[in-house]
Amino acid sequence: MSLPVVDIAPFLADAEGPAGRRFVDELREHLHGVGFVYLSGHGVDPELDRRLLNVGEQFFALPEQDRRAIAIENSAAFRGYTVLGDERTGGRADWRDQLDYGPEQTAPPVGHDGPAWLRLRGPNQWPRGVPELAEVALDWLQAVHGVGVAVMQALAVGLGQPADRFTTGFVPDHDLHVKIIRYPARPSADGDQGVGLHHDSGVATFILQNEVSGLQVLVDGEMVTAEPIPGTYVLNLGAMMQTATNGYLRATPHRVVSPAKGPDRLSVALFFNPTFESTFEAVELPASLAAAATPDHTDLNGDTIRMLFGENNLKVRLRSHPDVARRHYADVVDPPPAG
Repeated sequence: MSLPVVDIAPFLADAEGPAGRRFVDELREHLHGVGFVYLSGHGVDPELDRRLLNVGEQFFALPEQDRRAIAIENSAAFRGYTVLGDERTGGRADWRDQLDYGPEQTAPPVGHDGPAWLRLRGPNQWPRGVPELAEVALDWLQAVHGVGVAVMQALAVGLGQPADRFTTGFVPDHDLHVKIIRYPARPSADGDQGVGLHHDSGVATFILQNEVSGLQVLVDGEMVTAEPIPGTYVLNLGAMMQTATNGYLRATPHRVVSPAKGPDRLSVALFFNPTFESTFEAVELPASLAAAATPDHTDLNGDTIRMLFGENNLKVRLRSHPDVARRHYADVVDPPPAG
């Protein structure tokens, strides 16, 4: 069993033409069924993909003390380096390390009276030892942002909505978040959790992979490996799209298995996040689609999906990074007594 491949090029060339409409229908059907696709024809320069993986390799080759100098613990915006084993999924440590970044933003002032999720905005931390990483990483973010907007337009049309139904939280502003992730060979045969089984919390995710496999998707009770296909991104949806469509579109559980030996797996995951102020209200589906919807408004931990994106995103981040939570969100995870 393998995941379907869909070509977005005809939609980018002529969204109203017959080939563009076929893409719309194929994308909707696959994200209703399997919930994952390979996206080809996206138009991002393959040289930019290659350069991003290359600077990622250079970053992970730095001495550990240089990587730890930009530890994610320093950042209330959850940006910076996470050491092996410090992020958790399903309550268990993941065997990966990573560099998180997003658009360059200004952090809210200390002591602001707004919601806690505003602290998710802030500056990036970049390593001194790989000076070109910032430029390449931000260029790639911007390039894939354009692809994501097109995918959101196609999904809206496929669901019988105006083309801009889902794009208001992404244009002109957004809160995209990217992880450059390394999965080294597992240290023992006792476990293989690169990332534990989960589904993404937001709207959509685009994944760039090197040649080492490991991403697995739960399809009809079986784990299907998403083998790397050059020139494609793996695309899946998050829980907010599942909830907004009353379960018609799927946030499919998936995991990453650490390589048993050999070269590291390197991937880049772009979480296509709207502005934190965005809410994804329920979509009134055409009757034919509504009949095929299966309501599901909880994540794999049994928590209700919040439709205000900032609240939903912060909840997941605090659970995954207890070190950042303790340092920057003590008032949220351990609030002072009332009165």
